[in-house]
Amino acid sequence: MLLPLFGVLLGLAVGLYGEFTVPPHYAPYTAVALLAAFDSLLGGLRAALEKHFEDNIFITGLLSNTLLAALLAFVGDRIGINLYLAALVAFGVRIFQNLALIRRLILLRIK
Repeated sequence: MLLPLFGVLLGLAVGLYGEFTVPPHYAPYTAVALLAAFDSLLGGLRAALEKHFEDNIFITGLLSNTLLAALLAFVGDRIGINLYLAALVAFGVRIFQNLALIRRLILLRIK
């Protein structure tokens, strides 16, 4: 459990103190990729708290979610429709659902 936490902290430090700029044309792709990664991270944390975490499911979920969301953003960009918004909404809903379940699991453990 310490290695993933270290990775998250390292990523936050690099993101906060590094100077990265994303060209405006790639902003939808970046937003979708970040939400896909955050969704997978929270899903993995939830699975770990429920004691049924499997790393192959985590990795394949992260990759497939990111690729599908990027494909939606790309196709939408090509046909002139903001399809990336569908991925943003779907990932947003899943993030809040996972966060609610994680909160419940932590509160049950505290009791």
